[in-house]
Parts: sequence; structure tokens; C-alpha cells
Amino acid sequence: MQKEIILNSQPIHYTVRRHRRARRLRLTVNCDAQVFITVPRWLALSEAERFMRQKAEWILEKIKQFKSLPGNSLPLGKRGHYLTYRAIARARVIQKLNEHNQHYGFTYKKISIRNQKTRWGSCSRQGNLNFSYRLLFLPEHLVDYVIVHELCHLRELNHSISFWKLVAEAIPDYHQRKAELRRQGAS
Repeated sequence: MQKEIILNSQPIHYTVRRHRRARRLRLTVNCDAQVFITVPRWLALSEAERFMRQKAEWILEKIKQFKSLPGNSLPLGKRGHYLTYRAIARARVIQKLNEHNQHYGFTYKKISIRNQKTRWGSCSRQGNLNFSYRLLFLPEHLVDYVIVHELCHLRELNHSISFWKLVAEAIPDYHQRKAELRRQGAS
């Protein structure tokens, strides 16, 4: 559902996503400078708007950040751009998976390269690994972090202490890389 809100006298268009499993409000500004708010089914939309007003400075700063990115930074995800780079991204992801999985020895099923706007990667309960083609445009050390992060989800499908210990085996400075990845534009 598309809506509009005025934040600091600026009209902001945003998308409301109702989700049956959501337990709290979740605010996202993606690399296209689009604003999304995930709302639990039981919560009134007026509460979501109140939350957005509280986070107005953060929202406006993120929009400004993404709009100021130079044209050669993260692509905006147009279908043609995705189709052009998908095969190259797949080859890079497979190479990195093979490289890092020599340490872990985990078994995974399918690898998918997607035009994801809000995630760099994900791992399903079935052992399928999904990655954004935008990984191609990240520095090497951040690609390594994303690959290792998703590989470790094959063993620990959560973000427990055990999970982070697994990540630290290959990426001891994962805290810094995680923070840098956030600055690159994904939550």
C-alpha cells in the first residue's frame, strides 16, 4: 500500500507492508531511496506514522545519502542491468563459496542470484543460498563477509553466539565488515 507522509516539511512516499509474522515495526530505506515500513497485522497505521515521525531525521538522512551516491556506485536494480550482470555475479559467488567452504565443508543445495533490493544474501531452511547480483559492485572483503555469513547459516539458522563464532573462524574482523556493509546501503 502506497502512502505519503510529511517529514520536516518534505513529502515522503513510502510503502506499507503488512506482515502476519512481524512482531514490531521495521523501517527500511533501500538503495533506490525508497522507503518501506513493515507493520504487524495487529498494529494501527497511525502507530506506524507516529514511528516514522520519530525517525524522521534518520529517514531523511538515508534518502539524502542514497540520492547522493555517484552513478557508478550501487546500481538501481533495473531488470536489464540485473540480466546483464547475473551470470557474472553467479560465477563470482560460486568461486567465493568454493573458496570459503574449503574451511567449513558445509553442504548446500541451490544457489540463486537475484535482484534483491534489501538483502545481500539469504539462506533457506532447505539449504538454498540466495545472493543479490549487486555483490559484484562491493569491495572484495565485503563480498567475502556476505558469503561466509550465508555459509554459516547452513549450520546455524540464526544470529546466536555460536553463529558469530563460526563467522569469526574465517572473518575475525566481521564486526567492522558488517558495519561497513551497512554503510554501503543494505540492512
